[in-house]
Amino acid sequence: MKLIKFNCASLAFAITLAAGFLSASAREPSPELEIARKLNQAFIGVAEEVSPAVVVVRVKQRQSQLDAEDANGFLEMLPHELRRRLEEQFDKERNERRPTRRPDFDGQGSGVVIREDGYILTNRHVVENAEEIEVRFKDGTKYTAAVRGMDPESDIAVLKIDPKGARLPVARLGDSARTRVGEFAIAIGAPFELDYSVTFGHVSAKGRGKLVPYDVMMDQDFIQTDASINPGNSGGPLINIEGEVIGINTMIRGLRTGIGFAVPSNLAREVAEKLIIEGKFTRAWLGITIEALNDRKEYQKTLKGVDNGVLVTGVLTNGPSMDSDLELEDVITAVDGKSVASAQDLKREIRLKPIGQAVSLDVFRDGKSMRIKVKPGELPEDRLAINKTPKRDEAESKNLGVTVRAITRELAEEYGVKKMPGVIVTDVERGSLAEVRLIKPGDVITKVNRKIVTTPKEFREALQGVDLKRGVSIQLFGDGGKRFEFLKESGD
Repeated sequence: MKLIKFNCASLAFAITLAAGFLSASAREPSPELEIARKLNQAFIGVAEEVSPAVVVVRVKQRQSQLDAEDANGFLEMLPHELRRRLEEQFDKERNERRPTRRPDFDGQGSGVVIREDGYILTNRHVVENAEEIEVRFKDGTKYTAAVRGMDPESDIAVLKIDPKGARLPVARLGDSARTRVGEFAIAIGAPFELDYSVTFGHVSAKGRGKLVPYDVMMDQDFIQTDASINPGNSGGPLINIEGEVIGINTMIRGLRTGIGFAVPSNLAREVAEKLIIEGKFTRAWLGITIEALNDRKEYQKTLKGVDNGVLVTGVLTNGPSMDSDLELEDVITAVDGKSVASAQDLKREIRLKPIGQAVSLDVFRDGKSMRIKVKPGELPEDRLAINKTPKRDEAESKNLGVTVRAITRELAEEYGVKKMPGVIVTDVERGSLAEVRLIKPGDVITKVNRKIVTTPKEFREALQGVDLKRGVSIQLFGDGGKRFEFLKESGD
């Protein structure tokens, strides 16, 4: 009987102990853990939702000359006839081996489907000069793709595949204007051929510009992110926590730096729609070089009555503004009533204006506000060459460092310029303020501090009393058209 009591007591203790363990394991998780679990599930959900619409883009580069790009320089050094014969031989060999060889895909990037009927968004630099393009979906389905259109300025391209009746998964394009710094950012792509890698971070900044040397004509800013982006991510989506594409990953600032950049989805959508319909993206432009007034602090101090705007620093010879009422040193404050404060603002407002249809510019000039009309033209194909401006070095000088003469027919012919009102620069002192601002022999100075100068005497008179510690503005005509420079001693 005692033995039975002992066993019953042991059983009761064991049941009580087990109940304690079950109670502990069944306790509700802490609120913090529950939040973490929900966030974890949110990331998983975004990856599962968007990944099917992401494609791996494999490219066989077009090589019509040598098997390496460096061959271009080699061929250029050869006599014309020999170069022509070598190019023909390379083309012949390439064409002869094509039927017997499977394409060697030597480039890879990413892309994202934006329409069910087979339109895919990617980067131009991923598919530029491609001879053959293959896209692969996450389920392994492969398609041959063709380039529908490319836009060099935004680095956006659209590919077209034939889904053969299949209903393709499509990513949702979000409103990048509503993206906020600090929010989660998720990248999906194929870095280093590691397909469908998912990384996450945050939107580090918005409005990043001037990321590429000589990018004066690039009319978009970029979203910066610390989501890990590497070679192969180019063309893939940057996504918010809602599963919306907020950008197209485009470039990085060094490997493993946590600094990547994406084209905002609003611009990508805008460009893609034009590429799909027309095969190209036509931009309007005014043919002027510009800077934010806030970027010219020393010059800004000389103006009264205007705090923000876009400063006209140059007018290109063959540009739409050359024969307009727009002048150097004008400060543009609005386009068709919409305020502009930076070069990107102005370019963004002009970009989609109808070619040849006048726009209204609010301009501040000589202490007065006015409104002028300018008809935008179509941005030419050689736009990148137009705006390659050498870097300006800093230097000290107590004078302008220029010698000017009256323009004669002989001098005009010698320097290859038109005979016009002004004085021609015949010499520039090394290390002078003029050399720093890239004023050179052959430039024609037309105004000093907005005063017209047509003779060396008027030039000297215009400079009388000028304090170079405060600065002096010089309007001139040189390579490419009209521009103005602000010369000022650094005071160092």
